[in-house]
Parts: sequence; C-alpha cells; structure tokens
Amino acid sequence: MSIHRHVKIPSQLIVIAVYLALIGLIYLAVTVYVPKLISQSEAMVASVLQFYQNPPKGANEVINFISRYVGKLDVMNQVKGSFEIVMKYVTSIGSMGFTLFMSLLLSFFFTIEERQMAEFSKSFLTSGPFAWIFQDIYYFAKIFVNTFGVVMEAQFMIAIINTVITTTCLGFMKMPQLFSLSLMIFVLSLVPVAGVIVSAVPLCFIGYTVGGLRDVFYIIVLLIVVHAIESYVLNPKLMSSRTELPIFYTFVVLFVSEHLFGTWGLIVGIPIFTFMLDVLGVKPVHMKHNKLEKLRKQEKQNEQG
Repeated sequence: MSIHRHVKIPSQLIVIAVYLALIGLIYLAVTVYVPKLISQSEAMVASVLQFYQNPPKGANEVINFISRYVGKLDVMNQVKGSFEIVMKYVTSIGSMGFTLFMSLLLSFFFTIEERQMAEFSKSFLTSGPFAWIFQDIYYFAKIFVNTFGVVMEAQFMIAIINTVITTTCLGFMKMPQLFSLSLMIFVLSLVPVAGVIVSAVPLCFIGYTVGGLRDVFYIIVLLIVVHAIESYVLNPKLMSSRTELPIFYTFVVLFVSEHLFGTWGLIVGIPIFTFMLDVLGVKPVHMKHNKLEKLRKQEKQNEQG
C-alpha cells in the first residue's frame, strides 16, 4: 500500500481505519444527504409533472419542439437498457443494501489479506499442467482491464467536467433542486453524448417553470455547448492522452465504433482498438509506471524460469 511506504504502521491497521472512515461517511450520507436528495428529487419530479399536465400558455410549442428534437435522435433505445437496470436496482433497495454490505465485506477481507491472496493466486500461474492456460488468460485479461480502465477513467473525468460546467451555469440561472439536478447530470454524463441529450427534457421543463422560454433557450444553448465540448474536445483529448493514441486515430476509432455499436461504441471502441494493437504488438498502451511493460517482463521471466 502507498500509505504504508510513507508511514510505518501495519497495513492491517491502515485498512481497518480506512474502512471505519468509509462506514462513517456512508452513515453520514444516509442520514443527512439522502433525505435531502429524496426531497429535492420529489420536488423536481412534481414540478415536471405539473408543467406537463397543466402547461401554461405557449408551453405546448416548447413540448412539441422537445418531442420532435428527441424523436429525431436514436438515443432512447440505446439508453433504455441502462435505465431499466437503474430502475431495477432502485426498486430493490433491500438487495442493494445486501449487495453493498457483501461488497464491503469481501473487499475488506481481500485488502487485509492482499499478500496471501497474491501468493495463492500465483500458484495458478506457476504450478499444475494447465498453468499455461491461466497465464494466457491472465495476460490478455490484464491488458483489456487496463485499457478499459483508462477509458472509464476518461469518461468519469468527462462526466465530472460536464457536471461542474452545467451545474455552475444552472446555479447562475437560479434553478431549484441543484443537488438532485447535478446528480442526474453526472449519472447521465456517464452515458456518452446521449446522456447530455436525454437530460435536456427535464432541464427544459424545469427551466420553463422558472424563467419561461428565455431559460429554455439558455438551457438548450448550454447543452449544445456542453455536447460540443464533450464530443470534439474532451472525448478525443482525454482518450488520446490516456491511451497515447494520436487524436486523428482517436477520432476515427470513435466515429467507426459509434457507427457500428451505437452510443456505447464511444466507450468500448477505444479499449477494443488498443487491446488489438497491444495483442498484435503494434503499440502497447503505456500506463503509469509502464504497468504493461512490467507485465511483459514478468511473463518472460516466468517463461525463462
């Protein structure tokens, strides 16, 4: 552990302290912030339903415009599966709590017995008649997980930047329920490109109730700008900087993968491409401290040993 290198404290004590702090933060979030989130979410949904059921004069034009704009885009089918998964977990709070508890418990034992786990797992790679199978699986899985992790890191950075920009602008516009809106924007920003478009519907409804057509216009312009920044600046730049691919290749891969796989191709396209490059030996993806190069050297040492 990196903390153990600077502080001479047993790693088990550090793990216990970190998990106790994590449990305290979870308790604080459940008792303080979750009620606020629920109340703000209820108010946001109520305002949207009230606007939709009892639209003011001239609001029908706004609703028709948004419906036509969203209808032209093939994003609803692409994010339908994601929303179904989210709603499934939301409606099963009990199983979510049990899953969270088991995840924390298993991760605690995994972290506190990290050395024993590593030594035991290495036996699959070094002993037995099928060790070569586990070595191949480990090698390719390690490469793909690292490349996919790079892309997910970039997507999280994009989501954070989108959320900060959009929430800041909404704050200047005096929009209500900023906490719930920022959480919604962050979750939808994890869905590349389509998330920004889907978030336009509730934002425009709430914007109309606050400032009329003027705020709706501002929100549409804001989302167009954020969408352009995400598509043409953040996505290619962050992807290229983390995968060390030229921006031209990044653009081409994103364009082709989006054409082949839809919106989710913007997530899986770069990992698949970099994985193929590394398997073919064309250009490995350089992580921090050259993890993949170290992995290759370890594989060669194991073969020689």
